[in-house]
Amino acid sequence: MKGVKVYDDKGVPHTNGVGIFADVFMKRFPLVPVIDEGRLNDPGLREAFIEKVFVFQRWNAFLKKGGLIKDLQEFHAHHKLLMLAHSPKHVTILGRYIADHKHYRKRLNDIYRETMMDGLNLLATKKKHTNVLSHIMGYFKKQLTSDEKQELLEIIEHYHKGFIPLIVPVTILNHYARKYNEPYLKKQVYLNPHPLELMLRNHV
Repeated sequence: MKGVKVYDDKGVPHTNGVGIFADVFMKRFPLVPVIDEGRLNDPGLREAFIEKVFVFQRWNAFLKKGGLIKDLQEFHAHHKLLMLAHSPKHVTILGRYIADHKHYRKRLNDIYRETMMDGLNLLATKKKHTNVLSHIMGYFKKQLTSDEKQELLEIIEHYHKGFIPLIVPVTILNHYARKYNEPYLKKQVYLNPHPLELMLRNHV
């Protein structure tokens, strides 16, 4: 995707080129998630890439279903917290598209998809994840005991400081979402963005 040696007329290499196949592929499919093989060795980049792959798959399923506005509204609602972990700014923009969908008409799906993938290209950081985890915790402020709230706050803080992986607070929040039957959270892709067997969040 980048850093490929390109030789000038004098035979001097410059490492600022793009591979021939990668260049053609990215131009033909600009919204398809791509990554260099070496970058997959980084746990954070690997998790982000696989996350985008599954978002792209769900988006294609939405289009095959018909791409209707009611289905887009549902898609947006289910992916809201996931997008928030990448870019709060893009969440706001996407929300405006949904609210003003009649203005965009047939262009809505294309505009939404481009903006969504652009937002997902921004790496989710510990700070942004911590914000989302704290936001989710707010849904249980009436159900949890003082001790449970304190324990959850400590776990989120331990993640923020890098002491434990993301899977730990996410697993606990998933447990509470099921235990207290919170319908909005149970449908949030953020809590289950990809198959658990991949264990991607065990390392980020």
